[in-house]
Order: sequence, then structure tokens, then C-alpha cells
Amino acid sequence: MLTRHLPRICTRIAAVSGLALLLQAPGALAFELKGEPKIAFIYASSARDGGWNESLDNARQIVAEQLGYPIAVAESIPEEASALKNAIDLYVQRGFNIIVTTTYGYSDGVLEAANKYPNVAFLAASGTTNAANLESFYARTYQAWYLAGIAAGSVAPDKVVGMLGGFPVSVVNWDINGFARGVQSVDPSIKTIALYTNSWWDPAKEGQAAKSILEQNADVIANNLSSAAPFSAAEKAGKSSVGFQLDMSKMAPNGHLTSVVFHWDKYLVPTIKQIVDGSWQPSPYGAFPGLKEGVVDITPLSDKVPAATREQIASARQAMIDDSFSPFTGPLLKQDGTAVIAEGATLDDEALWGMDYLVQGVTGSVK
Repeated sequence: MLTRHLPRICTRIAAVSGLALLLQAPGALAFELKGEPKIAFIYASSARDGGWNESLDNARQIVAEQLGYPIAVAESIPEEASALKNAIDLYVQRGFNIIVTTTYGYSDGVLEAANKYPNVAFLAASGTTNAANLESFYARTYQAWYLAGIAAGSVAPDKVVGMLGGFPVSVVNWDINGFARGVQSVDPSIKTIALYTNSWWDPAKEGQAAKSILEQNADVIANNLSSAAPFSAAEKAGKSSVGFQLDMSKMAPNGHLTSVVFHWDKYLVPTIKQIVDGSWQPSPYGAFPGLKEGVVDITPLSDKVPAATREQIASARQAMIDDSFSPFTGPLLKQDGTAVIAEGATLDDEALWGMDYLVQGVTGSVK
């Protein structure tokens, strides 16, 4: 499943976002599409994988419904330069001129293709490369995880919650930290246990990790991966859970509080419209939408979440949409008490992509 690649995205994107390695010249012209729009999506595994790919494939279907353009799909194209090259070459030869790639592992190959085919528009989900006809995109997932943290904190009588992640890289760290900051906004004394599985897809290991956290009296298990095993463990223990990427309520019908979900169509539909109407100018830093754009959000809250908490979540959500609040506004301290930023300051995007620590109130290690 593509979720196993997701956290690796952002350590590489950090260089692009923070340092702008691939800059466009000032006053660069908008991209001009040649011919009628024909769109292709390329996946490294099944498009209906129950996680990362499926969230993108849901968006593909919405693009087709709303824009009405022909869309082709290629599945199980390995994250190898030759395999991607062959798939893209075939599509271009058949007249496809808007190509969406769906995994970090395609980053270098799609840049090569963009240079080879300057009249084709490329959009790269979780990519790390950008060019005059190529834009990589990801989402501000930490915003929605902050909201999920508020929900979790409201149902934690034992003052312990836990979150599973893959590897301790920036995108996972900011999700854990965002979640913990949301929890702490409810009650600063609630402890968040962070546990990395050191894999992107291992249901057995994820189930064991969830049980380990539950044995430490955790009231909530938040899962930054996509296996059903943590939800099963939480259900069996009579505890609550939070899902990721898709609505995971069916995985935990009794304990599911909410899920952090992607709505990639909110980025893809307007971007493809811009490509078609001739106004698209890819960002040299890549696209990084969030709650404001509707690309990331949470699913409807469980009845377990108190009314007052619902109001707090709604208020925080609107404040992030209005850019009047960030989960990472200071004071922000690392686990050991070291100050990251002072009161009133806010982490910028470069600092987000470089997040290699957990915040105070979180137990676990990034080492």
C-alpha cells in the first residue's frame, strides 16, 4: 500500500519547500496546454488499496464527474525509473497531456518526464520535484490531527492517549505533535504516547504496538498508518480510536471518534481547470494546501465527543481556515524542555519540514 511511502515524502520535500531548489524565473509565463485535455493517473499499486491510493482514486472519480474529461488509469507501475518512463511514454504517445502521479518514489522519474515533454502538465502527489510544467503537492495534515487531538483529549479519563506512526520523519512527527497539542489544549496533563513501528505497512506489528499502548492505560489509539489492526485492538479493549486517510469508522464501529481524511479533489479540480484555461503557474515550492482549501479535514465526530468539545473543535478549525491560529504557535517546547519558538511566534513551513523532534508532553523517541 502506498501509505508505507507517505512519511518519506516530506523529508525530501523539505529541501524543496525550504530552499526552493527549483525556482521559476520572475514573470514566468503560465503553462499552455496543447490539444484537448486527456488525463492519466499512475499508481504504484492497486488504486483501491484501502488507504493512500484510494484517497487519490476517490479524487480521480470526482475529477471525472465534475470536469468530464477522459481519464485513464495505470495501476501497479513499480517505483522504478524505467517502469514509470514506459508508462508515461505510452500515455503521451496516445495524446494524454495531463498526468497525475501518486507516490514519492516517482519524484525523479516524473521530473525527467516533465523535462522530456514540456507540453504535458504533471501533478505529483507526495512528490519532491517541481518545474515549469510539474507541481508536487501534499497537505497540512497536522491541522486536522490537532482537531482529532481535541476530540481524543475529551474522552481520556485516565489522562493517557497514544498514536502510532511509521518512521520518525517530519510528516509523521508533525502529525504526532499536532495531535498532542490538540490533546493538551483540552488538558495539559494528558500524556501522549508515540510509538513508531519502523515500517510503513505491517498489520501484525501495528496490532502489537497498539496493544502495547493500551497496556499503558491509554484511552485512545490514533493510527497514522492504515492497517485495521490498531482499530481492532482498541475495539477489543473497549477504547476509542482515530483513523487516517479514509473514514475508518467501519473499522471501529463502537470506538471510532473521527478520522483525518484527504479530499484531493479540492486541489486537483481547480488545478486542472487552471491547466485547461491557461492560467496555471506551478509553484516552485510545490503545493501545500490544508483545511482552508478543504484538502484535509476530519470526518463527523462520534456521539462520544461532548458538545463543548465540538464547539472547541469548530472554533479551532475555523481559526486555522482564517489563518488566525496554528497548532504550532509558541511557546513550543521539545520533550526535554528546549524552546523551539517563543510565545506568539509560529513555525514557518521550512521549520515544519525540518521537524525532527517530539513536543513536551509526548513520550517516545525519534532516535
